[in-house]
Amino acid sequence: MSKRIIKLLYFILLPTLVACNLRVEKEPLPDQPAALIISGGTIYTMDESQPVAQAVAVDSGKIVYVGSKEGAIAYKGPNTAIIDLKGQTMTPGIIEGHAHLLGIGNFKKNLDLSGTTSYQQLINMVVTASKKAPKGTWILGSGWHQSKWDGIPEPTVKGWQVHDALSEAVPDHPVFLLHASAHAGFANAKAMEVANITASTTFTDDGEIIKDAQGQPTGLFNERAMGLITQYIPTGYRQADEEALELAIRECLKNGITSFHDAGSDQEAIDLFKKFARERRLPLRLYVMLSYDSALLSNWFENGPEIGLFDNHLTIRSVKLYADGALGSRGAWLLKAYADRHGHMGNNVMPMETIYQTATQCLEKGFQLCTHAIGDRANREVLNRYQEAFESRDKGGAAARFRIEHAQHLHPDDLGRFAELGVIPSMQAIHMSSDRPWAIDRLGKLRIEQGAYMWQSLIQSGAVVMNGTDSPVEPVSPIACFYASVSRKTLQGTPSNGYEADQAMTREQALRSYTLNAAYGAFEDDIKGSIEVGKLADFTVFNQNLMVVPEEQLLETRVTRTIIGGRTVYLSGN
Repeated sequence: MSKRIIKLLYFILLPTLVACNLRVEKEPLPDQPAALIISGGTIYTMDESQPVAQAVAVDSGKIVYVGSKEGAIAYKGPNTAIIDLKGQTMTPGIIEGHAHLLGIGNFKKNLDLSGTTSYQQLINMVVTASKKAPKGTWILGSGWHQSKWDGIPEPTVKGWQVHDALSEAVPDHPVFLLHASAHAGFANAKAMEVANITASTTFTDDGEIIKDAQGQPTGLFNERAMGLITQYIPTGYRQADEEALELAIRECLKNGITSFHDAGSDQEAIDLFKKFARERRLPLRLYVMLSYDSALLSNWFENGPEIGLFDNHLTIRSVKLYADGALGSRGAWLLKAYADRHGHMGNNVMPMETIYQTATQCLEKGFQLCTHAIGDRANREVLNRYQEAFESRDKGGAAARFRIEHAQHLHPDDLGRFAELGVIPSMQAIHMSSDRPWAIDRLGKLRIEQGAYMWQSLIQSGAVVMNGTDSPVEPVSPIACFYASVSRKTLQGTPSNGYEADQAMTREQALRSYTLNAAYGAFEDDIKGSIEVGKLADFTVFNQNLMVVPEEQLLETRVTRTIIGGRTVYLSGN
């Protein structure tokens, strides 16, 4: 019998075993009744000493009891609220390990191009939007991905479409459309005119203006070259605003997310988060990474981290850097050239010396460092700099909990280094589901099989693997990501046996990556990530048992209730 079948039987039978083996010893009586008791369903705790429970009691926003339904009765008083799960399943509150909160809100405000299947469909959507906008105003959108289209119309340059058809269809509005990876953008002629982009425009920083054989810009701007366009977008389109934050919070709560690791914010965004928290408009718990800016970091390094503000709703104690770009835009930094672009090895977008120096400063000032690295060379270089920083300061490793964000493509020689150095691979399983069908064209079969999306190998090596969605690059859906984690399939269920199925997570591993491991990745595993007495009463309730339902039914799972600090902040109509 395979280990996976044994694990499945374990989760099927465990609730029954727990029910048949209730504690014989007398439960200690509580000092006072609890504010809330939850029972009537299967409760997965992520606590190895008690993996499944029948009831949970909550008071003052924290868990005061976990155990049998009979034991919870002692916590019931005349004013105790009761939640009957009615056979549904509850887990620790889902923690989004890497995403962009204001990006989610702005994505919902602008054109959503994630569902486009052709260049023409993209153009049609922009035309429709332009008819509703005053002449000369910017049309913004995001989410398109040329490798997910049915085909790219000719001509193409370096694997990208050119702007001509878009510019002809929308001549009077500047248009800028962010790639799904957020590492490239597509502009029409009007936008390039506003930005003074011509054939003579050059870009020597980390990025690229894609030009055709005649030297004319095609409209595609890769990595930091996007700034040539975005600097001309009026601030009203780009700034952190309350509407975007409200939309993002609502979307997270609807998806069962109780805590959120925000992967890069400036001071303006942090000030907005604090404003919402002061006004009690921030039910979500935020763990914020500071965007790289020398002045911003200098100020924070001088004053130190801010931890557990507003009753554990806001923490700022980490820094976000970028080592390379994205695989979809061929910006990921590789050891060997792309299989579908001869001689091109991607982009190193930040000097390695900057990463090393920032790492040493973080170690000295008590900050965590989280560095974006997707390609195998980027991951190797970042691991090298982390190791050098640890050795130079004689500190680091598990105590520092430095992270590599994405860790998407690794050289086999570097797989074991995460555990050895105590570095956390903060990964997004949903990227495999979305990218794997075309990623093989970028890397080739051998590199895909030996080094891409290596979840199980990392787990077996001892690394603490986290999970997330990188939203708005992907929808902020833990259910879709959970499915990708355990199936290694696209959301359409292909291929039937999954891509490189030996790297799939078990369901217990997948849930842990979204709860206790994610809490560990924010130094918060002592207060959240599992259902244990003394921890924050953050829970997610699902309409079915995602730990045992057949794989083909997993995507039918729905969040029915989100609870933060013992308070229901989202309730579906079921």
